[in-house]
Amino acid sequence: MATSLNIIVCGSLVPDPLQTLEPVQTPQGPGLKNEQMLPSVLDPWAACALYEAAALAKKRPGSTVTLVALGPKAKLQQLMMSVAQKAPFSLVAVNGSASGFTDAKLAAAELAKAIKAIPGYDPAKTLLFGGCASASRDAGVTIQFVAEHLGITEHFMAVDKLDLADDDSFTVLERVEGGKYLSSTCKGFPAAVSWATGSLPEPPNNPQVGMMNMRTMMPALMKAAMADVGTGGISYAKVEVPASKRDTVVKKDMSADDIAKEIVEWIKG
Repeated sequence: MATSLNIIVCGSLVPDPLQTLEPVQTPQGPGLKNEQMLPSVLDPWAACALYEAAALAKKRPGSTVTLVALGPKAKLQQLMMSVAQKAPFSLVAVNGSASGFTDAKLAAAELAKAIKAIPGYDPAKTLLFGGCASASRDAGVTIQFVAEHLGITEHFMAVDKLDLADDDSFTVLERVEGGKYLSSTCKGFPAAVSWATGSLPEPPNNPQVGMMNMRTMMPALMKAAMADVGTGGISYAKVEVPASKRDTVVKKDMSADDIAKEIVEWIKG
């Protein structure tokens, strides 16, 4: 008989990418100008992980999906109003900074602590999901750090597809160079999967699912534990928007080598 799964998705809010983001120095360290006023969305890569988790849970009766989110409690509440309608899941909220300057090690330690405190947490039935990157804190290592804290040694990066067999083995396709995939098979759980964009579209809003989710999300937000996260030992000398520069040259009948040489000379200049 196939095992029911505990799929844990790590993901949080990021500023809406359509907004102008201006880094500034604050008394607490580097941050974004008017950060508390910026509209937020669920991190795009974490969203893909959540949708894949919900689709996988549908195939395994009795499976659960838990979203573990680290961010300011008030902004998480606003975010959940829209995310709750996308898929059925329960929320574990951790009240702390979601700044893109947050140290990935500190964030991972708090996420792992929250996961271990989930009632009924069983590593033998666990798939840890998350994004392989982030629109905010693109360290690319957070899920790996969380997995290490949880004692999970099987970790797959930049995954676009996961096929689960009845014997609890599963095959993943990981992105590699040259637009190719590395196919790997794992015999069982636990395992950590850092998702790329996956293969599923964004689910339509379902108000009934939203109402069902919000019954448990509001209490979870009310009892969100405070996390002491920040930049850690990282020191930022300066934060600023990169200066834009555009030099357009139109040439014809150039070889690839000549184009490469000219690009190198342009970069050196």
